[in-house]
Amino acid sequence: MSTFVSDARAATAALRDLFEATPLQRNDHLSQKYDADIWLKREDLSPVRSYKLRGAFTAMRKYRERHPDQVQFVCASAGNHAQGVAFACRHFGVMGTIFMPVTTPQQKIDKTRIFGAGQVEIVLTGDYFDQTLAAAKAFCAEKGAHFLSPFDDPDVILGQSSVAVELLQQLGKAPDLVILPVGGGGLASGVTGYLRAADPSVDYRFVEPLGGASLVAALRAGHPETLPQVNSFVDGAAVARLGDNTYQMLDWIDPAHVLLAPEDRVCITMLDMLNVEGIVLEPAGALSVDVLPELAAQIRGKTVVCITSGGNFDFERLPEVKERAQRFGGLKKYFILRMPQRPGALRDFLAMLGPDDDIARFEYLKKSARNFGSVLIGIETKRPENFTTLFAKLDQAAFPYRDITNDGILSEFLI
Repeated sequence: MSTFVSDARAATAALRDLFEATPLQRNDHLSQKYDADIWLKREDLSPVRSYKLRGAFTAMRKYRERHPDQVQFVCASAGNHAQGVAFACRHFGVMGTIFMPVTTPQQKIDKTRIFGAGQVEIVLTGDYFDQTLAAAKAFCAEKGAHFLSPFDDPDVILGQSSVAVELLQQLGKAPDLVILPVGGGGLASGVTGYLRAADPSVDYRFVEPLGGASLVAALRAGHPETLPQVNSFVDGAAVARLGDNTYQMLDWIDPAHVLLAPEDRVCITMLDMLNVEGIVLEPAGALSVDVLPELAAQIRGKTVVCITSGGNFDFERLPEVKERAQRFGGLKKYFILRMPQRPGALRDFLAMLGPDDDIARFEYLKKSARNFGSVLIGIETKRPENFTTLFAKLDQAAFPYRDITNDGILSEFLI
């Protein structure tokens, strides 16, 4: 038995002082849909609603074993890692200083403070995470505190390996395939590090958000690379650079086995899991389920485990998620319509709409001494092909229009 396997099992046993194993649940809906045996490892049901508690607890425990006098820990995070560190600080009775960007939603600040139960101080600094991280590390150097990395730390990786230890115990056999979300690589490193040693028969697929493909970049370059920009919507996995330690544990991956999930498509998956299964997943937590359609032919008849990595979703974001899902699915479009400035023109336009078409946005400014006025219009419908019919009618009636649904700059400014 390898050292990593034995250490992972010991780390898992130590976690039982904090919480019971998260459920491994067979999902009938997905199993029937894909003609496979699909299980969800529900990390969204941990005490802090993500797997991050595992790594934070393990790293803190291991460091305190080596440095029993250390009573001050620091992290920089706006989300799940902060909550995991706060929970671990409460458990060990040590002080934690948690640096968060000034732009962090109040809900996340409040939850971190609740989990810390008086053992943490929250410092809001920096408009961007890089500024927050720099402030946290400067504080560590000044105060002699220990910095807890969210993923690029061998002890954090060891803590995340407990997910794999549990799922093998719960399933009672090795699955054919494990699907893992990837941000900085801590979860993927821990799970594959354990399973590759404990049962080499397991196959893997990895999922990154399209706008934060740091694993793909590292595998292509042969070393971690910093992405020039990152789409932050899938905030739990939107990482600009894979960790050095995590890359060393993931450099064997075939780039063809890393799938990229468009951020707006993830919204469809989130809504499907919420409406059909009653499961609340954050964007990163839905990644492993989101790629099942792409793998449908490969997983038929197989046992598949999807790691649902987190469920810290602020329902104030639900309208945005619905909007993104509709746009990606072709059920909602925005366009600028050039409407003739004559009596009856609006009535003519409305007559072109079908029975399933619904106006969701309408802004019109009539201007004097002009033949046409511009209308910003948003339309929802029930089938994507309805827009083909509508646009054909607009062309026939000589109503000029411009579809701005996928124009990032214009839609962000106008919508």
